[in-house]
Amino acid sequence: MEFFKIKRDIPFMRHALIFNVISALTFVAAVFFLVHKGLHLSVEFTGGTVMELKYPHAADQEKIRRTLRSIGYEAPEVTSFGTAQDVMLRLPVEKADTGSHSSQKVFNAICAAEGGSARQVAVQGGGAQAAKWSCFDPAGKELVTQQRVEFVGPQVGDELAQNGLNALAMVVIGVMIYLAVRFEWKFAVAAIIANLHDVVIILGFFAFFEWEFSLTVLAAVLAVLGYSVNESVVIFDRIRENFRKQRKMGVKEVIDNAITSTISRTIITHGCTQMMVLSMLFLGGQTLYHFALALTIGICFGIYSSVFVAAAVAMWLGVKREDLIKPVKERDTTDGAVV
Repeated sequence: MEFFKIKRDIPFMRHALIFNVISALTFVAAVFFLVHKGLHLSVEFTGGTVMELKYPHAADQEKIRRTLRSIGYEAPEVTSFGTAQDVMLRLPVEKADTGSHSSQKVFNAICAAEGGSARQVAVQGGGAQAAKWSCFDPAGKELVTQQRVEFVGPQVGDELAQNGLNALAMVVIGVMIYLAVRFEWKFAVAAIIANLHDVVIILGFFAFFEWEFSLTVLAAVLAVLGYSVNESVVIFDRIRENFRKQRKMGVKEVIDNAITSTISRTIITHGCTQMMVLSMLFLGGQTLYHFALALTIGICFGIYSSVFVAAAVAMWLGVKREDLIKPVKERDTTDGAVV
């Protein structure tokens, strides 16, 4: 299926050096921000308390932040999710504080700011474990309800961070082995450079803008790795096919033809994927926002890196027809006739 067909090959490799210089500068800037500012890790990695509150009306998030600052939280994370009445609090771990003590102190402060008093209410079904905390005004009207509380210890956060790094390393190694077996080591190296280029730039965006880096964002980064390598495989496969069919073409012409002939497929695939990701970005709420944001950045740079980074690096590594196609040995046609 093709939306259009380009009759003349676009000379992508003619401008490969310029675009790769831009890529190198962007990569260096991303590394600088990662080292200088670091990632703004969520409580899933650093440890802390996650609370969900429900209001009968739209919550005043700025008022909640002021209340949390007044009890010692310098940079509290207050976000809405689902509706304007539902609020999620992410609070860093405090010394000499258990998760239950911290959450109770926070809820009491929020309740006092609303002009009410907190008390425990049994949920339908009974039992101490089914009870939840609610805030009531003097007339008995419910002002805010604590829906859920989770505590993540620092040790668990460190373990999650280590597991995330291990998963990233395993994906990179697996992709390199796959490409080396399917194609040739030069293509494997080129694809890994392009994929790491995408990952580091995504992380650089999160470091520069201080967006929260959570487990869902890590999942998006791993998804981008697979998505980016898929685009590289499509282009590499077309390059191998062109080496077999276009015997008179040089390496640059073969690569330009491969990229040009897959443009229609790229627009269809990435366009449909980007529409879905943008719908999550704008309509998915705070819960999916950073996940969709990482995917959006990754998809855009994935297309760019597959064309201008992966293909160009493979060309500069000296990929040639003989690397992918074994030369045909000429048969010895001499006979044993005696003259």
